[in-house]
Parts: sequence; C-alpha cells; structure tokens
Amino acid sequence: MSQAIGMVEFTSIARGIYAADQMVKTSEVEIVTAGSSCPGKYIAIVQGDVAAVEDSVSVGVRFAEEFLVDSIVIPNVNPAVFPAITGATMPDEVQALGIMESFSLSTMVIAADAILKSAELQPIELRLGNGLGGKSFFTFTGDVAAVETGVETGKAIAEEKGLLVNAEVIPSPSERLLASLF
Repeated sequence: MSQAIGMVEFTSIARGIYAADQMVKTSEVEIVTAGSSCPGKYIAIVQGDVAAVEDSVSVGVRFAEEFLVDSIVIPNVNPAVFPAITGATMPDEVQALGIMESFSLSTMVIAADAILKSAELQPIELRLGNGLGGKSFFTFTGDVAAVETGVETGKAIAEEKGLLVNAEVIPSPSERLLASLF
C-alpha cells in the first residue's frame, strides 16, 4: 500500500476547520497536522493510501469553496516528510546544511519530497507558515554533494512556480548555529 500525503490550504480558519472535519469523516486518512498558519490561513495535511488521500483532498477542495488557496496530493511520498512537518526529526550528524525558502506552503511540501528523493539526505524541519508571514522553509542535511543536489532539485520546483525566495548550502555549519536549529 502506497503512502500519500495531501494538503488543502484555506484563506478562512473557520472554513478550514470545518472542511478538515469533512475530510477525515469521509475518507480513511489520518491528520498529519491541521491548524492556522500565517497570515491568517489554515492548512489541513492528511496521509493514507493514495485513493483515500485523493478523496479526502477533493472533499476539502469542495468544502473550501471561495476560501481555497491551493491543494496538493503527492502519491508515494518520501516517508521522511511526515516527521519533518511535525518537527520530530533528529539527524545523527549534520555534515552540510541545505535551506530552501518559498512563498508557498504547498510548493515547499512538493519540493521537500523531491529533495529527499533526489539524494541521500535527512530532513531537519519543514516549517509551514507559522511565524513566517505565510512563507515556508525546509532544512535538511547530508554530504555536500547530496545537499547541493537537493537544493538544485528544490530550486527548480519553486522557480518553475515563481515562488522561490532563496536557497542556501552551508558546507560545514557551526555547532553554535546547529544548536539553534534543534
């Protein structure tokens, strides 16, 4: 059974909560996270098998009506995306550090999945809009070449959509900096 992730982004918190309830009532999915994000939006992220996630997201889109910002479904998502969204990652070692920043929450989820599939990389955090003025960022680690590959992969996705803010590679991050990331 393939794992998929789906996300619906709303301009109304009230409608987002209502639609998220409908999403989980009508499909066999689990909520990865659901809540408000900056600037006053709401996101609902679900996981499950591909068909259930597709059904759930379509229900969310239908109930969103005029409050829909965006929606995505990623079949066969890299399993490391889930703990990165909830901030439950702790890599064994940080060799090089990659940082991707986007104006779009859904674009960053798509980019994070592609980044993790592009090379031998470990996620650190996938932050979606909270305290960021509606932007999102993804931090990840691996050897320098892998991180460079990941950054180029993520940049291509965000640039194609016109939503890239910035991307950086730090070959040997300071231990003092790393302490602020965990």
